[in-house]
Amino acid sequence: MGDDSVTGVCLLYMGGPETLEDVEPFLAALFEDRDLIRLPGGRLLQRFIARRIVSRRAPVVRERYTRIGGGSPLVRITRRQAALLEQALGSHGPFRVAVGMRYSEPRTDRALRELREAGARRLVALPLYPHHSSATTGSSFKDLDRALRGHPGLEVTRVADFHDHPLYVEALAGTVRRGLEALPGDRTDPARVVFSAHSLPRRLVERGDPYQRQVEATVRLVTRALELPGARWDLGYQSRSGPVRWLEPDVLDVVARSAGQGARRLLVVPVSFVSDHIETLHEIDIEMREHALSRGVTDFGRAPALNDDPRFIDALARITLQACRR
Repeated sequence: MGDDSVTGVCLLYMGGPETLEDVEPFLAALFEDRDLIRLPGGRLLQRFIARRIVSRRAPVVRERYTRIGGGSPLVRITRRQAALLEQALGSHGPFRVAVGMRYSEPRTDRALRELREAGARRLVALPLYPHHSSATTGSSFKDLDRALRGHPGLEVTRVADFHDHPLYVEALAGTVRRGLEALPGDRTDPARVVFSAHSLPRRLVERGDPYQRQVEATVRLVTRALELPGARWDLGYQSRSGPVRWLEPDVLDVVARSAGQGARRLLVVPVSFVSDHIETLHEIDIEMREHALSRGVTDFGRAPALNDDPRFIDALARITLQACRR
């Protein structure tokens, strides 16, 4: 990628319902994706079964989104990340950054049209999943491949993951420091730090998916950067759904065990999420908080999501430039 033409950067992510009316179509798109959720009956029955599941779940999910303001901020935050990344890349040449969501607008084909209209002939595909999984990164790449059929001639470089990139680790460690500084209570009582990653069906890991290994590597790097002793931190997995075997331990069990061992000050770190959405704003800030307080935790906090943290934007810029040199 060495001439002066525009380099397009497409931030690939899952998306989210921006309004309550968007919840049902968003859920339908999720449950119809066999890379993410493999329902019985094969591809032909996936859509039919997915629609029945969504019709039952939508009212409950809409209520959760109502409690966090009536929709997900994820798309808005990702657009902000894209604008800041384009600004950060500006001194390195002509770059244009667009957002391509997997399950909501703006879709990936729209992002590619925007980049081609800006004159891009080469593309860095940058999923905002730090840890690679066929269910997330892999599904986004398949969606990108479908969109690319309408845009022949684009030279594409793909970023598979950035779980151990030094600037990403530094940015994540910074959120933990800020979370610990903001945590109320007696500072002579060291806080317990619980890293929480999105769970994944065990069958994916058993067939070689690197997600769990990469999550564990990120946590080791962050705790090393923080000089956090092993007795003060733990890792769990959240957001299970459906009757399949999931990665363990469940983060709610980790929280309960920590409380049972005497932890009264608890900081939860959303390690596999780079922006606020329902998993941070509802599952952690509301559900996990209530769970922790009911078990004796007196001071509960969450490390802030990376969102538009300047260190995280710097990490994305460095990752993009490194991809351009391949």
